[in-house]
Amino acid sequence: MVRAVLALEDGTFVEGKAFGELREAEGELVFNTSMTGYVEALTDPSYKGQILMMTYPLIGNYGVCREDFESDGVKVEGFVVRELCKEPNNWRSEMTVDELLKEYGIPGIEGVDTRMLTKKLRIYGSMKAYIGIGDVTKEEAIEKARAQPSISEIDLVDKVCVKEPRVVGEGGKYRVALIDCGVKRSIVRQLVKRGVEVTLFPYDYPAEKILEEDFDGVFISNGPGDPARVKPTIETIKKLAGKMPMAGICLGHQLIALAFGAKTFKLKFGHHGSNHPVKDFETGRVFISSQNHNFAVDEKTLPKGLRVTQINLNDYTVEGMVHEEIPLISVQYHPEAGPGPHDTYFFFDSFVDLLAEY
Repeated sequence: MVRAVLALEDGTFVEGKAFGELREAEGELVFNTSMTGYVEALTDPSYKGQILMMTYPLIGNYGVCREDFESDGVKVEGFVVRELCKEPNNWRSEMTVDELLKEYGIPGIEGVDTRMLTKKLRIYGSMKAYIGIGDVTKEEAIEKARAQPSISEIDLVDKVCVKEPRVVGEGGKYRVALIDCGVKRSIVRQLVKRGVEVTLFPYDYPAEKILEEDFDGVFISNGPGDPARVKPTIETIKKLAGKMPMAGICLGHQLIALAFGAKTFKLKFGHHGSNHPVKDFETGRVFISSQNHNFAVDEKTLPKGLRVTQINLNDYTVEGMVHEEIPLISVQYHPEAGPGPHDTYFFFDSFVDLLAEY
């Protein structure tokens, strides 16, 4: 057993056992309330810059299957669990969580009181955190947690997006330009499944070059960090909005709001999990959604034309928008949701309907 420590910027210090790569890590500590889907969460680019903690006490029991990856590898900075399963039992499993983290050089800590830590984050908000391995003192660990920059001071999107344009689903009925800010593979899969040829572009790709090609629509992806820092994509949205149908998910939803002059704000502890209730105003239905974001759109700052279509029933933040004059829809949650729930797959059907209409 190798000693590991976890320190928070408020002075909290806990000891546990190390797994994964035996190295230190820094990041903002956030908790995820899903009982399953740890592989999808670990490989979700939106977690870049964050140390992920699962509230469910036993993690790793069904192992790791590469088919469930949402990107090309693990994107979290570190992993915190109550108990790590060393011997998974599942016919799909290719490796353990410990082996997965070792492969991608990410440290983990187990044997800590995740319930206490979650309650602390619920009360005081997300905090900067540090994972140390071996003979790290309490004072050293807390100082390292405090000394790191906050997530709003770091540019993260360029670390997780494509560097060159790339086509997926060649030969589809519709051609869509996807602005990649850290896209999940499930989003691309859902579009391709509906007959869409997707061309992924880096987040800072010029709008003028996209307009030179004959695209039927544009899609703004999810991604990590503070949306206000992703200025190139905000400028791209301003130039493309109204020229063709547009849709956005998560960070993409926030960037669309910013492009139209609205503001965003940091949530106290974010929304991370697969069990968030969302109410749709147009149908009156309540959906259970999968979410992963730290920022939200400030409804009071929305300009005329952008209308709220859905809200979160936990804290009443904006979950969906539509533009009343141009073909544009966006949602804050993840309708592609791996491993689930699948209540909101219809968002992709709505986007394809927009493509057909225009």
